[in-house]
Amino acid sequence: MTTPTITVDADVPPLTFNVPDSFFPLPLAAEPEERATLSDAFVRDLYSRGDESLWTPAAPYYAALAEQLALSGLSYSALGLFSVEGGGVAQCAFTVAAVESGHADPETAAQGTLIALSRDPHHDTRWMDLPCGPAVSCVTMREVTLSPELTADHTEKKLLTGQIQVHVPFPTGPYTAVFTLHTASTEYWQEFCNAVVAILRTVSFPTAEIDTGPAAQGGGETGEPA
Repeated sequence: MTTPTITVDADVPPLTFNVPDSFFPLPLAAEPEERATLSDAFVRDLYSRGDESLWTPAAPYYAALAEQLALSGLSYSALGLFSVEGGGVAQCAFTVAAVESGHADPETAAQGTLIALSRDPHHDTRWMDLPCGPAVSCVTMREVTLSPELTADHTEKKLLTGQIQVHVPFPTGPYTAVFTLHTASTEYWQEFCNAVVAILRTVSFPTAEIDTGPAAQGGGETGEPA
């Protein structure tokens, strides 16, 4: 599945990427009427075996959730559902945001991000070389305590959650795209890691590709890009 071109606002350059078919994008839209329409389509797709008794009350919930996510600065948000052995389902939340980083050189921005994130001993921080340029990944695992009222047997339980966050500086600056996958289905952690890597390898910055062509570099029609 190819995402539409992602644009946060008029000042942020666009970016594109591909996601698996098991990702269901939340209806992030500026206008309430559009969110309502998209939310209705979202729940019908997500709960394809349901009916109006499920879709009607669910749509407003996802519309309200989408509004909050959009207000927080996210430009893309999706729910990932994957069938696993035994008839179960592994779930994850996947978001993309553009954060102003003020950089002019993407490698310098990535180096600064790597240094900043590495200061936390709970972070597994690594440099990445993607087809679109340099990036930095940060993996964190946290144990969450669930109170008795939230569990089926009404006893306190521990839940291990994992987060993969990858910072990809825009080639032309001054923004950084932040891709985040969060899941409590950590028994399928490797599969989620593979999915994130596959998505990241498809990231593209269309404006940068146009601006860095031969003409933009002053090479003329037959010149080579710098």
